[in-house]
Amino acid sequence: MNQFDELPLSPDLKKSLEELKFIQMFPIQAEAIPTILGGSDVIGQAHTGTGKTAAYALPMLERLNSASLNVEGLVIVPTRELAKQVAEDIQSFGKYRSFKVLPVFGGQSIEVQIEKLQRKVQIVVGTPGRLIDHLRRRTLDLGHVKFLVLDEADRMLEMGFVEDVRFILEHIPKDRQTCLFSATMPEEVLGIAESYMRNPEKILVDKDEIALNEIEQFYCVVERRRKFKTLCELIDQLQIRRAIIFCATKLETDRLAEQLERRHYPTLALHADLTQSRRDYVMDRFEKTDVLLLVATDLAARGLDIEKVDFIINYDVPNDPLMYFHRIGRTARAGDHGTAITLVTYEEGSELEEIRSMTNTNLKELVEESSGPSTGESYFRRENSKWVPRDENGFRPIIERV
Repeated sequence: MNQFDELPLSPDLKKSLEELKFIQMFPIQAEAIPTILGGSDVIGQAHTGTGKTAAYALPMLERLNSASLNVEGLVIVPTRELAKQVAEDIQSFGKYRSFKVLPVFGGQSIEVQIEKLQRKVQIVVGTPGRLIDHLRRRTLDLGHVKFLVLDEADRMLEMGFVEDVRFILEHIPKDRQTCLFSATMPEEVLGIAESYMRNPEKILVDKDEIALNEIEQFYCVVERRRKFKTLCELIDQLQIRRAIIFCATKLETDRLAEQLERRHYPTLALHADLTQSRRDYVMDRFEKTDVLLLVATDLAARGLDIEKVDFIINYDVPNDPLMYFHRIGRTARAGDHGTAITLVTYEEGSELEEIRSMTNTNLKELVEESSGPSTGESYFRRENSKWVPRDENGFRPIIERV
């Protein structure tokens, strides 16, 4: 099976999928959905933007009872943004099944959440900290959960939630169905799987390499002092109107956003020091605006499902090579195409080489084409220039120049 209408789903779920224009399944969906529908526990490894939510949400909606007076489905996620996104997706998939789906996360009034929980919710999507708050207040009963999902499990461990997750799992019946999804499979994730899952089926998509074939990946070498000017040239020459620009620190994020605003580029900043209301405002603006640059730390690299982001720009090369792939995974969502550009200073050549060693997709070099001779002041030529990929015959590994 490779199409949604071939799945053994109820007519009301198929109706919502048809309205959402879900036709062709992604690999993780084609492999996971029938297995989960069959009742098996599943460990799914797939990268962001490959349809993981539908892979577990559709079987959940098919197997649970929308008329239940108890919470029967629980999805644990690492961030509040992901909690909101997943809850919205599940609600969309179950549009004709009358499920009540509630996201619970910190930064939102717990009293409001308690009031909604009292209205008989069937599916809860929550972050570990807020779920524990409700358990300790006895405002959330997980004693009837039949379907549990751990989404972005590796990210939860990176954020220090491993003990919180274990605490929550101890409050859930053991005779449940459990699905765990993760982009990577560190030992801690496998340890949770071994302790809390029953003979899980492993569905590993792209397990041997990180391959992002829908994303054109470029890099350009730049002197640190010319970094901002180069970024502006790229925005102008490539006519970039909507992009996420990743920086290494919160300070750099604010500074770059201010610099771009002074150049009259519509820009917003996103990082962990912002209040929840400000973060909500920034994300709402970015999702609804066609011309806007979002300057962000790695907070935005995981868990956010933002549609129609044509360009990702790495203003700083990430120290962790895996974070590069999480960042650029913000474009080319759900089968679309996208472009990722990384600005590389001479000091960052080894980091880029490590990234290149982890994928068989080709990182092309962006250079400036000029009708005149090179000034020799830097790697780029600048007279009457425009940005073009370097011809493959002229490619040299960046590590040779640093």
